[in-house]
Amino acid sequence: MLRIVVLVLLMVAAPVTADARRRQINPVPFAHTPCSVLDERPCTPSFCSVYGPWPCIPEMNYPYGQNLQLTIETRPAKDQLAKYQKPDHDLDTIADLFGALRSCWTPPAEDDARAGMQMTVRFSFKRTGDMVAPPRVTFATPSAPADTRAIYLKAINASLETCLPLKFTSGLGGALAGRPIAIRYVDNRDLNKTSEQR
Repeated sequence: MLRIVVLVLLMVAAPVTADARRRQINPVPFAHTPCSVLDERPCTPSFCSVYGPWPCIPEMNYPYGQNLQLTIETRPAKDQLAKYQKPDHDLDTIADLFGALRSCWTPPAEDDARAGMQMTVRFSFKRTGDMVAPPRVTFATPSAPADTRAIYLKAINASLETCLPLKFTSGLGGALAGRPIAIRYVDNRDLNKTSEQR
């Protein structure tokens, strides 16, 4: 009796392993087709099931980095202007958060500014939309003098203070609380042309 049970199990397991070999999964994101009950081609499922007999790598869309990095340009390209609009509702997604942070930026006056200046700050939010602590500078243009760095840091702090607290939905507030956000500010204004026109 035991031999019959073992033989039946081997016969059932054989097609499963053959099916697993036949289904080759391409783990590169967006380089494959989603699974369908009508499609017999290799595919990548949008979720993994305990009932699936084949290896499973779920389809996951990662539009942003794990550490939430954002670049804010003083003069954005025309095709990027929509990303610099503050949402007219409570912030519910990372895209909403980034739009609100972009819309907050007020650069230093052109007399005090430096063309090409870059500064990166890092901070975290509380659930309430306030910052846990003041932003910490993690990068500044190496050739920039100390007073220029101070001017830009003051502008960054002032810009963030005018926008805070941000209004998060409870879901986004819980997901963001304590997570580090790195913002790179880039002053890409053509300050030489502006000063020549005066």
